[in-house]
Amino acid sequence: MSTMWRDSILLSGLILLYISDINGQSCNGRCGETFEMCSCRAACESLLSCCGDYRESCIQISPYSGTMMGGTVFSILNASFYSSKQEQLTCRFRGEIETVGFTDGEGQGYCVSPLLFQSGWVPFEVSTDGQTYNRSGEFLSVHPSKMDAAFKVTLVNSTQWQYYGTPNATGTLRMTWNPSLVGAETVNIELWGYNEVNTTTTVATGEEASAPLRAEWTYLYSLDRGVVNSGSFSFTPKPSQKPYSDWEMGSVRVSSSNYSEGARNVQAVWSGAHALAWHLEETFRQDSAGWALDRCLSWDAQEKNLPNFLEEIVDCPCTLAQARADTGRFHTDYGCDIEKGSVCTYHPGAVHCVRAIQASPKFGAGQQCCYDHTGAQVLTGDSIGGSTPDRAHDWGSPPYGSPPRIPGLSHWKYDVLTFYYCCLWSDNCHIYFRHRPSSGCGAYNPPRAGAVLGDPHFVTFDGLSYTFNGKGEYYLVQSPERGLIVQGRTEQVMLENGTLAKATRLSAVAMRENTSDVIEVRQVQQQGHLEVLRNQQVLSFTEQTWMDLHGVFLYSPTTQNVTVMFSSGVGVEVRGREGGAIALTVLLPSDYANLTQGLLGQMNSDPSDDLLTSMDEVVSPDKASPEDIFNFGAGWKTSNETSLFTYDSKHLLDTYYYVKHDPGFVPAFSVVEDPRDPLVLDMLNMCFGEGALFCKYDTLITRSLAVGNSTLMSFQSHEALLHDLLPVVSCDWLATPRNGEKEGTRYLEGAIVSFSCKSGYGLFGSTERTCLPSGEWSGDETYCLSENLLGLVLGTVFSIATLITMWVMISLHYRKQNRTRQNRMEAKVCQKTPGYTPANTTRR
Repeated sequence: MSTMWRDSILLSGLILLYISDINGQSCNGRCGETFEMCSCRAACESLLSCCGDYRESCIQISPYSGTMMGGTVFSILNASFYSSKQEQLTCRFRGEIETVGFTDGEGQGYCVSPLLFQSGWVPFEVSTDGQTYNRSGEFLSVHPSKMDAAFKVTLVNSTQWQYYGTPNATGTLRMTWNPSLVGAETVNIELWGYNEVNTTTTVATGEEASAPLRAEWTYLYSLDRGVVNSGSFSFTPKPSQKPYSDWEMGSVRVSSSNYSEGARNVQAVWSGAHALAWHLEETFRQDSAGWALDRCLSWDAQEKNLPNFLEEIVDCPCTLAQARADTGRFHTDYGCDIEKGSVCTYHPGAVHCVRAIQASPKFGAGQQCCYDHTGAQVLTGDSIGGSTPDRAHDWGSPPYGSPPRIPGLSHWKYDVLTFYYCCLWSDNCHIYFRHRPSSGCGAYNPPRAGAVLGDPHFVTFDGLSYTFNGKGEYYLVQSPERGLIVQGRTEQVMLENGTLAKATRLSAVAMRENTSDVIEVRQVQQQGHLEVLRNQQVLSFTEQTWMDLHGVFLYSPTTQNVTVMFSSGVGVEVRGREGGAIALTVLLPSDYANLTQGLLGQMNSDPSDDLLTSMDEVVSPDKASPEDIFNFGAGWKTSNETSLFTYDSKHLLDTYYYVKHDPGFVPAFSVVEDPRDPLVLDMLNMCFGEGALFCKYDTLITRSLAVGNSTLMSFQSHEALLHDLLPVVSCDWLATPRNGEKEGTRYLEGAIVSFSCKSGYGLFGSTERTCLPSGEWSGDETYCLSENLLGLVLGTVFSIATLITMWVMISLHYRKQNRTRQNRMEAKVCQKTPGYTPANTTRR
């Protein structure tokens, strides 16, 4: 930005601030809006167009996130508060939950987050008089299990905690925490319980309109008070008495001793939710298995009266490769992650599990899918570590707040604690799996993938590859019927020597589905790093890698990778690559077939019509010249009315706001492989196989082997993704025959399952069955019968077969006799009647 431009913008900004002040254009209660003379949107700061009170009214906070259990203290940035007895900070969350804030001696204000029962960005307001709330911001409420361990109370030796009171599980329990998170010299150690109870006598059905359930988060008692805040505490648990022993799950809270016991919404640090084995009544310790069986049977009876949520959850992917590739609909289960050592506490034998990202529409149920080291799905019919669906989605689901949609806690209530009853504290998993059977993959349909990579090259959903080097903003995918828009911005490639190449690269992507938040991902100056914006405001992933937003989820484990997941199951993967280019993958569920248009083509399994213009004309890929394809791409430019991008700099305003496709930029449609070029030999050694043409073009046009190699790797990654997403044939699960054994737990095409019987039993049916390409098993169902019964069955079968054979032989004998008798009679008639021909002869 030139000095003259900066000075002019600064002067304009000052003028706007003055005019906005005198015209009463204020951000007070209007954050996110734009007025005629000034703006209250986040982009106004870089454009120097903010209203005068923007920074004071539209506040930023640090830290910006904390557990939904509450107790996180955050400071209010860019705003000053007087420290006086008359000025008391009040922080109001979601327009209804108030907490008491405070100020320090330097005018810095602080708020304490409350119990929220939801995840995602929560709006809050600040008042200094308890009546006028003239400052506003947002706080990111985080699922308790997704909080970093450094910000939680750690239950040391969690196995001892979860089995305490069962045989051989006794002793002293220990917990640790970061003392600075409490901010006090002495602390109270408290136990809080969670439950979901009926508000009337009506039996809960799971449906929102008729589910009178209320979430109860209740202080039970203190384990100790006035303990030195050393960051560690140990105790020997004692059985509790009723009514406390009725609370079977909850969390431990560490808070300042300055607060009264059980005070809500105060600065504190929490443990994760867990089964309170260590606190249960004496009868549990006397006979934990019997106690747990009673609970298991009671749960079994309750489940039979609840609606069948299994009918509306999605099927699992058939293979581990599919599960990890389908990033729009499934995400790693943090409790069983192959990238983190596969510590699968509740799924022994599995190496990786995923969860369906979206809860089921009616009941808010979840799906979990687990896989073994061979990549095959683990089923509960074969193993205690099998995939189990959830009546309550672990991550919760909108509208949150009410059971069974509360993140984490509802799941613990309906699906985890009950697993303790039936499986961990007693040996009755067959009861649990009766209501939580693994879903197969018979109805699973992999998504289709389209890609943009390099400078830039396109691979459509139907597999057509082409290059379009327009400079501007274009529709990559558009589906008016489904409300999906994905737009791409391309900019001219700058070479290492500072000159501009006659090619472009994908530099930003913006997207929205129906009424979701608008998500934009763009390159920043630092090589390969990405910046994410939500509704034109930059997001920070320094504290959290996962964010629940409106109609969309975001996951960004590094500054080079961002995954966007929409409610429909659409996934968008954005990767920063060498040379400042963005590699993009868009994953569409099969129900988007015949509903897409744009630069990534029509998704209808026919690549010949993928070059559909915005005027509904098809350019033939076989006959199209590079210039034809360039004109096709230019037709998919956006407009100011439809653009989803943020224009928060002079460069973006001048380059893209006023011109959506630069007609003056003509790219190099081809490159020359000159043998005299010293780059060519190394290029030919690097660029071969699938993607070689893209690799060669990018290497020569950018004069960089690194850029060409990056393009080749992106193309190969896309090919690997397509391979992982190939449909596979799956057969139904096969049960182990009673009194028999089964060998083989794979149920994909070509898999063989063998059967044998225990001693004293004989096998009846097929000893081996193969999963056929039709999705059916070869052979017959297998039974193991006692040898006496088998002999009786075989004897009966032999007797029946003998009787049938005798009946057939007798029938044939009588039919032969009848035929002979008829032939003789006809012969006599023939002798007496001239010209007569018997029915079974032919006249010659």
